[in-house]
Amino acid sequence: MKPETATLAGGCFWCTEAIFKRLKGIVSVESGYAGGKGDNPNYEEVSSGKTGFAEAVQVEFDPKVLPYQHLLDIFWVIHDPTTLNRQGPDTGTQYRSVIFYHDEEQRKAAEKSKPKDAVTEIVPFDKFFTAEQYHQNYYEKNRFSNPYCTLIIDPKIEKLLEKFNKDIKKEYLMNPTSEVDIR
Repeated sequence: MKPETATLAGGCFWCTEAIFKRLKGIVSVESGYAGGKGDNPNYEEVSSGKTGFAEAVQVEFDPKVLPYQHLLDIFWVIHDPTTLNRQGPDTGTQYRSVIFYHDEEQRKAAEKSKPKDAVTEIVPFDKFFTAEQYHQNYYEKNRFSNPYCTLIIDPKIEKLLEKFNKDIKKEYLMNPTSEVDIR
């Protein structure tokens, strides 16, 4: 079975990427932009909140190891799907919660799993633009130099370990905030 693709926005892509790359069955995770108008957006444009793009991750995963439904279970827990255009200290439409479904099966799974109080959008996937290189593996590269990593991302990783410990790749269980690069 070939890998499948999921495109998700759950606030800051640094956080979302750091979470998903730690899961068994993940082939790759890329930070970028989805859900807006135009081509080749950059971080400054998206950060203005005027492009309609959300910070998102494109996740390639092995559905035999990590079924899409379970990937969604994790998605719902690792961010707050009940806040409109906000995740923690990050505010604006670029931080909204969105599931960009790639096919009808993903759409149905997303709608079925969506919590009643969630404001998460479930929309068809259109385009994904890879974010600038300095955003890729941001947590691993900046964990000790950027307080955002310690204050915002570390607690999300701790929550992931607490709730989904059996789904974590072995190298991250030994050191959950390790600098292992899965690419």
